[in-house]
Amino acid sequence: MKPLLVLGLLCLAGMASAASALSLDASESAGKRLYREGLSASGEPVMARVGAAGILLPATRLPCASCHGADGRGRAEGGVRPVDLGWSRLSSVHGQQQVNGRSYPAYSEASLARAIQEGRDPAGNRLDPSMPRFVLSLNDQRNLSAYLKRLAEDRDPGLETDSVHLGTLLPGTGPLAEEGATVAALLKGCIERINQAGGIHGRRLRLTIVDPGPDLQSAGQALDRLLDEEQVFALIAPLAPALDPALAQRLERAGVPLIGAVSLFGAAPSSRQVFEPLPGLREQLFALADYAGQQLAAQPGPTLIAYPNEAGQVLAAEQLGQYLRATGWQDVRLQPWDPAQAPALPPLRSIFFLGNGAGFSSLASRLQAAGQAPQLLAIANQVAGDLLQVPEVFSRRVFLAYPFVPGDWTTAGRQALAQVREATGLGGQHALLQVAAFSSMLLLDEGLKQAGRDASRERLVTALEGLHDFATGLTPPISFGPGRRLGLNGAHVVTLELPEQRFYLVAPYRPIAAMP
Repeated sequence: MKPLLVLGLLCLAGMASAASALSLDASESAGKRLYREGLSASGEPVMARVGAAGILLPATRLPCASCHGADGRGRAEGGVRPVDLGWSRLSSVHGQQQVNGRSYPAYSEASLARAIQEGRDPAGNRLDPSMPRFVLSLNDQRNLSAYLKRLAEDRDPGLETDSVHLGTLLPGTGPLAEEGATVAALLKGCIERINQAGGIHGRRLRLTIVDPGPDLQSAGQALDRLLDEEQVFALIAPLAPALDPALAQRLERAGVPLIGAVSLFGAAPSSRQVFEPLPGLREQLFALADYAGQQLAAQPGPTLIAYPNEAGQVLAAEQLGQYLRATGWQDVRLQPWDPAQAPALPPLRSIFFLGNGAGFSSLASRLQAAGQAPQLLAIANQVAGDLLQVPEVFSRRVFLAYPFVPGDWTTAGRQALAQVREATGLGGQHALLQVAAFSSMLLLDEGLKQAGRDASRERLVTALEGLHDFATGLTPPISFGPGRRLGLNGAHVVTLELPEQRFYLVAPYRPIAAMP
């Protein structure tokens, strides 16, 4: 075992509708669905003829947007450059010119229908054979034509030709003000670094930060401002614990992706829109449970789960209790814990503690006074502030979960974070939040790059969903998937040696074997 350096880790349902950059009528909306998904408004299957042989395939396999892009501008693929479908260009009275130099008149609705269904331009010339010929009803053609006239105007909120507008919720006052300022500086430094390198596909990133205020109501209003007034494209690394219970539902309705550690202080929301790079409380507690059960022979108990009477912590404690019982632990008790009113404790083999550092060190001192020294297990970022106040009798009996350790940091990752810190004047404070925010920006950067020039919220979600073993240089490799939105679902386990105040890695990161 090698000693480690001290890491220093210490709605509003129904109130607002989804933000939209463009209001479409029923026909235009049906045309948009046909354009992007290849689906008819009638529910009947749409087919397309492909190649010289006219092979029939479902239009869902090759919708217009798959080649022309969500914005209709077309992107080169396989040596073919689909034309720009902007109606102002198609209908220009000055006529058109293909890449091969062939000229043809402006498109009308009739000639556009002919191009879509027969593969011929307004002059009667055959279009490139890679262009499918769609078999459309009169109503479907009308819907598609109606949408194509609005296509150039229709893009996701916050996405402009030269910029991507991001938003976040970070406290500027109150008990989390220092943490909020740290994350704000880190995000700004990362964005400046990306912009100085030319942005992403020529788009610069810009960030709007709103203070979530002290409670659920103020946090909901702050979120509404970002989604409905600012119309941000995505959220990045918010810090608004009061909003956690309502956040996933609100983002689902708005269709807005979120990349960031929203469960570091509570339960992880379940949402297709939310991507979290680091494990939440639940996953870290489960990792501790696996280690204690397998390496400390703690399953026979008695075991206590001590937790503060706070919604997120209560839920995490209940989930841990269920996990312990499901994995063979025999004597598990849950008890709210208030250091000022703490009752006498029975003899215990192990204690899982949820809460702050002061509560943790107070519990340890109370146990020492009672002549007890059970194994103490906790989340490092919750209790790190008072770890060195723990009595010496608990040397090598304190076990802490860490999402990352110094051994995870590569030279490149360390240098990249150091450059951002130097540019923003940040030190090593709130290292967990810094790494979480930094990793979130790396994921956003990679997701937007993969989404391409014709990015959309949906394409960003799909790109992030496809990331596997993504290297941040600061954490274990991160992976997402169609049913997975948590990049890491385990933790490192570290023990504390007293009075030398040394930390030792006793169990390197590994994913939880079986999530309930």
